Amino acid sequence: MSFSRVYAAQPHMLKGKVVTVEVDITKGTLHAFTMVGLPDKAVDEAKDRMSSALKNSGFNSPKNQNQKIVISLSPADLKKEGAYFDLAIALSYLLSAEDIDFNPEGRIFLGELSLNGELRPIKGVLPLTQAAKREGYKEIFVPKANAEEAALVDGITVYGANTLKEVVDHIYKIKYDKKGNPLEPERAKIIPQPKTQILKKDKIHTIDFSDIRGQEGAKRGLEIAAAGGHNIAMSGPPGTGKTMLARVFSHILPDLANDDILEVTGIHSIVGMLEDNLITESPFRSPHHTASYVAMIGGGANPKPGEVTLAHKGVLFLDEFPEFEKRVLEALRQPLEDNVVSISRARGSALFPSNFILVAAMNPCPCGNKGNKQKACICKQMDLDRYARKISGPIIDRIDIWVTVGAVDYDKLSSTETHGEKTERIKERVMRARNIQEKRFKSATRVLKTNSEMNVKELNTFAPLADDVKNLLNQSAERLQLSARAYHRVIKLARTIADLESAEHISSSHILEALQYRPRVNQ
Repeated sequence: MSFSRVYAAQPHMLKGKVVTVEVDITKGTLHAFTMVGLPDKAVDEAKDRMSSALKNSGFNSPKNQNQKIVISLSPADLKKEGAYFDLAIALSYLLSAEDIDFNPEGRIFLGELSLNGELRPIKGVLPLTQAAKREGYKEIFVPKANAEEAALVDGITVYGANTLKEVVDHIYKIKYDKKGNPLEPERAKIIPQPKTQILKKDKIHTIDFSDIRGQEGAKRGLEIAAAGGHNIAMSGPPGTGKTMLARVFSHILPDLANDDILEVTGIHSIVGMLEDNLITESPFRSPHHTASYVAMIGGGANPKPGEVTLAHKGVLFLDEFPEFEKRVLEALRQPLEDNVVSISRARGSALFPSNFILVAAMNPCPCGNKGNKQKACICKQMDLDRYARKISGPIIDRIDIWVTVGAVDYDKLSSTETHGEKTERIKERVMRARNIQEKRFKSATRVLKTNSEMNVKELNTFAPLADDVKNLLNQSAERLQLSARAYHRVIKLARTIADLESAEHISSSHILEALQYRPRVNQ
């Protein structure tokens, strides 16, 4: 056989894409080694890695023979990136050279080869395994270090191997004589990787809500934000606990469901930021205010996800909010409104999920002392005006809760008494409110999980207002000059406040509290 076909896969956007590896060998000609199918540098270098790995695994090196080798990676119009194809290329070559015989159908082979034939781990194994199952493949071979992650997927047999030789021994087809007796000894088989169970570990957090002195108003706002999936902004002088509040906020969010765990784990696996085999807690992303547009939103020649996608199903904390580049802040409009981010480039477009809770923190002015009774503000009016213009009206509208985090009395700071409720108590109320929303949205025509995800039509169905409550809201909206978007967000927020009290209907008190969290006109 001079031609063979073996199957591999690579990440494409945030999913896996099956790639067919074809090898054709023409013997008796001058040595030539060609790879086609839009390979990048890492893929093209697989020729050298594969040749050395084969030589050190007991096979003849392709470079020591007079033959023309053509390796084709299809689909030909898909850019091939990374070292995902090393194992498949090596096996396809051995099959074409008739050094081994095996059936490649129904099997996916993934892994980077070291020069001595060992298999090194790769990124994005979880979505690649999901793609293999989706395409109907029955078996997948991955590096041993990736086997536990791949085994999260049901319905496909996962084999984790340490070396190329182990894979060859497992798939090798033994030859028999006419009487059915083997002509060579049986080779060792790889034991299938057992199914990886999704176990949610109880993590010990170093900071508790009760450790934060004062700031009851901010704590209440964070509880409402967690219960309904609302965006929140905290404004106050430096050193008043805004960053600490944001970090503790992620601890009161509900645990991720199994489907969400797989989705979030897959995203982080593709990007190469998976420290453990599973992400069971809501992600917490805190990029620096000098982060570029591409780092925050995503992009590049071949679109890659940014921080808004890495924060999917979790928290995006933007400290020093007005200090971020104006272009970056304006790009948050789409993910905050639609929970997705669309990236279009000459080579293609991508739609990445970005359903996160935005937690923004900022100082009231450049020096941070505006409104501080102990320290005088040294900012000029020109600086104050420029600082206020950094956050546009559309972004302000998309943030449901605005709270002030003021300075704390020194007596409270020095007190050893417990301040406020513990994280567990707050999380229990958040979970109870989320359960109420889950039951309410069972009759929805699309998947809804939190009040913040409702559109205008769904507000009329799931958050109706009595006439007196509606009149109060209309009068307040006119006085506060609310936009149509802010008007509807007040209703969503009021619905969440009612859920925290287990109230069936939205009352005037819920509307009034929701209105308190809107920024004033002069702000």
